[in-house]
Amino acid sequence: MTSWRDAILSDFVPNVSKLTLVADPDSLLTEEKLLVELRRRGFDLIEFTDPVEFRYAYESQYRAIWDSGKTTDLVVVLRFKNASLETLPYDLLQSGRSLSFNLGDLFPNLSYKVIEDLDRALLDDVFAAQAAYKPERLGDDATRDFILLHVFEMTATLIKDPVNLLQALLRLHYGNTRIPSDLGNRLVRLLQSNKAFADWPLDQIVLDAKAFYAFLQERWPLYLKRCGASQDLHEIDDEYGLAFSGPQDLPFDHQDIRVYLDNLFLEGQLSPVQVERVNASLDSWVLSGITSGDGEDVPGRIDRLFERVEATVPPVDARFTEWTIFAQKMAELAALVHSNSSADITERLWAISDSCNSIFGEWLDVHYSSLANQPSVVPAMVHHLLSRRLARNLIEDPKGYRCALIVVDGMALDQWVTIRGALKDQDATITTRDHATFAWIPTITPVSRQAIFSGKQPLYFPNTIASTNYDDKAWRQFWENAGMPKADVVYRRGLGKGNAVDDMEALIHPTKTRAVGLVVDTLDKIMHGMELGGSGMHNQVAQWCAGGYLQTLFSYLLDLGFDVWITADHGNIECRGKGKPTEGAIADSRGERVRIYPTAGLRDGVAASFDFAHPWEPAGLPPDYFPLLADGRDAFVQIGDMIVAHGGRSMQEVIVPLVQIERKKT
Repeated sequence: MTSWRDAILSDFVPNVSKLTLVADPDSLLTEEKLLVELRRRGFDLIEFTDPVEFRYAYESQYRAIWDSGKTTDLVVVLRFKNASLETLPYDLLQSGRSLSFNLGDLFPNLSYKVIEDLDRALLDDVFAAQAAYKPERLGDDATRDFILLHVFEMTATLIKDPVNLLQALLRLHYGNTRIPSDLGNRLVRLLQSNKAFADWPLDQIVLDAKAFYAFLQERWPLYLKRCGASQDLHEIDDEYGLAFSGPQDLPFDHQDIRVYLDNLFLEGQLSPVQVERVNASLDSWVLSGITSGDGEDVPGRIDRLFERVEATVPPVDARFTEWTIFAQKMAELAALVHSNSSADITERLWAISDSCNSIFGEWLDVHYSSLANQPSVVPAMVHHLLSRRLARNLIEDPKGYRCALIVVDGMALDQWVTIRGALKDQDATITTRDHATFAWIPTITPVSRQAIFSGKQPLYFPNTIASTNYDDKAWRQFWENAGMPKADVVYRRGLGKGNAVDDMEALIHPTKTRAVGLVVDTLDKIMHGMELGGSGMHNQVAQWCAGGYLQTLFSYLLDLGFDVWITADHGNIECRGKGKPTEGAIADSRGERVRIYPTAGLRDGVAASFDFAHPWEPAGLPPDYFPLLADGRDAFVQIGDMIVAHGGRSMQEVIVPLVQIERKKT
């Protein structure tokens, strides 16, 4: 076998059985590449989680097809640990074949306890190492060391000094590879045996990328002072405090370390330090971590970001995490361009945007349908935040957990970059853990926002999919089903103006309220009235942020002990009109970037008249819901009109911020 997937795929031959039941406690079938291959072979997957929801999807989508004499290959996946296929409904057991897959069968000589904690994207490396080195049966620690060496390229005995350590951690965290806590703790224990690292905060900077970058950030000004970058570093004096223990002087100038620094400053992981007069003799790599504050260094940073972005566009077979990481880089660039606009750089931005969206569109056609089933640690789609992350936190702390979910209607990633910058200036104690996730397509509020507040795929709310009035009920119903008393759950929309404290004091009981759902719609209102394109949008967002509503809201919730998250139901993109269909009442919904039809035939008939229109297959949508999307940066409006809109499948609309708001540790 060339891949661990081969052992599983050998059991999936089309047209052998219309129904296959699979016990999959380790979430193998929903691994991204495997799921794409299963769908390519004609297999549809549906998870058995909630019996009522499963029955609705099964009867409406598959039984109806079979009863009409048509065929389809359906796989029902049971992912619960220690759950037996015998717990599935009797009619399924009677008509389906049964299979079972687990990590123990694929990696018989490695510790199951250790392997099961790995991100499934890492299994390729583990399988390759197993094939190459053929280990005998290994215990827990031996398996941990085997994976640290062959997957993460880390051997504690070879990490002997600060340069080795920083290089290893930069390679780990900059590569956006999450090291499981089990492996991370093993590495920490081994490194702590080295006296050279006796005072390093290893338990923080090994396991947590955010902490590692904060560790580097607070030591960067000390390095600049030491190397004579400027005589105007007034913020650094003898009382300069460090939140993290460990050495003050880090070897930033070592060739194996500084190779990472330029990218970290460019992409926003580290923030340049402001100085007034820069030492002209400095090496160029140092200058990337310095800003004059007068804007003179912005053009150079924009040029370098363009080069970085253009060199890292993901391929059409990339994993979804590669696109979320790339979208965040693109957002840093777009925020800079729109805040310092000129015709030349704006055209260059749209050129790279059009190019990557062409690839992204191809990727979506193949991969998007697999996202709803992804068991990723960071939620792959917006509805996963509630159903997988926040619900799990409640299970771990059923009596004390408090959470606040803030949805900023229409907030694109590049606008979040502008908002984040304003927050940093307004309150240095607030920090963020920035991620990105996928919105539902079509990227319109009734679809994607209702998915967020219900924790469900749109397939499961067909009767309310066209309305924005059911989020409150969905939010309350979710937490009630999770065991939280009704009185502890609150919801409010229409926020963003006025006084955030007044809004929250009227809504939240300071000790009893435990789940807060909020919708801030100011940005969406700005977008729909925008006539000045992307640059005008950023200018208006910056002006709104200056009022401090979000900063005050975050501070209030954090002070009450809430786990605070912010996301968006969709992003937005600057578009040009390419023509508006004149079809009377044929479409159920008519937007600037999307139109919804009750049948595929009606949709495809309209699509034939517009070369920029893309029929979207209803993955995760109700069976009578057929979107027609405007492709690229085109829109269903009068030819030549320029607007900022949403509803389509561009990266700017589909990949949205997912951010945890925290207090900075001191």
